[in-house]
Amino acid sequence: MYPSSALGEFLRSRRARLQPEELGLPGGVRRRRVAGLRREELAPLAGVSVGYYIRLEQGQAPNVSDEVLDALARTLRLDADERRHLHRLARIPQAQTSLPPTEVLRPGLSHMVEAFTDAPAIAVGRRGDILAWNPLAHALLAPHWPVMPTGRPPNFVRIDFLELAFARSLYADWAAKARDDVAYLQVSVSNFPGDEQLLAFIAELKELSPEFRELWAEHPVSNCATIAREYRHPQVGAMTLAAELLRPPDDEGQGVTVFQAEPGSVSQDRLRRLAELTSGSAA
Repeated sequence: MYPSSALGEFLRSRRARLQPEELGLPGGVRRRRVAGLRREELAPLAGVSVGYYIRLEQGQAPNVSDEVLDALARTLRLDADERRHLHRLARIPQAQTSLPPTEVLRPGLSHMVEAFTDAPAIAVGRRGDILAWNPLAHALLAPHWPVMPTGRPPNFVRIDFLELAFARSLYADWAAKARDDVAYLQVSVSNFPGDEQLLAFIAELKELSPEFRELWAEHPVSNCATIAREYRHPQVGAMTLAAELLRPPDDEGQGVTVFQAEPGSVSQDRLRRLAELTSGSAA
């Protein structure tokens, strides 16, 4: 199961990106078998014994203190998102409550999506499912999908990794979008370790997508709250839109993402044009 090894995978990924010289340690003359900082180099800098740190990576130190986690975060130079992720991984309970296989959209979020008429808006779930979208979001993100698909809902991670031709044509920087997708799922797993459908979805993507498998091993982490991205739409051309993820206070893994262009910009003009085309199609 993912949660039992997630903490160790995350710590190893962050050790691998640091070199001894960055922390004031001698690099040595012998060739290193693995990239990055060794466990015996990290542990003293974080103020813990090497044996304790090894047990921590192996998931055998369940009662690790916040002080130790903060010391590791400082030593590994984690940013705010990564620090929160580290604390969540260390607090995953041994017994997890299973979540229902079908994620039901909260009515309030559905109404919020419907309220946006001049900006693309989607309601997203913890697995990356698009649980609702307005016509403009459908026209922007997945016009090749049915507006009201039956069965499995569209999933932005699945589209980006398994419908590569479409995704690479839509996003000017597909690599950045793909990394953000993986970061979104990494955070979801640490927040909802009992979601067996989420774990199965990740396993499926690892099997079907080499790109996803490689990125997952790097363990990127981000809350993906506000991101500006360039879209290359086949009907109206290139647009730079800022995506804002809005989550309710009682976060259940669902939220609403709204896409907006800078006022007075060419992107705003093109987004308006897309809205006109969408409105005309609907009529």
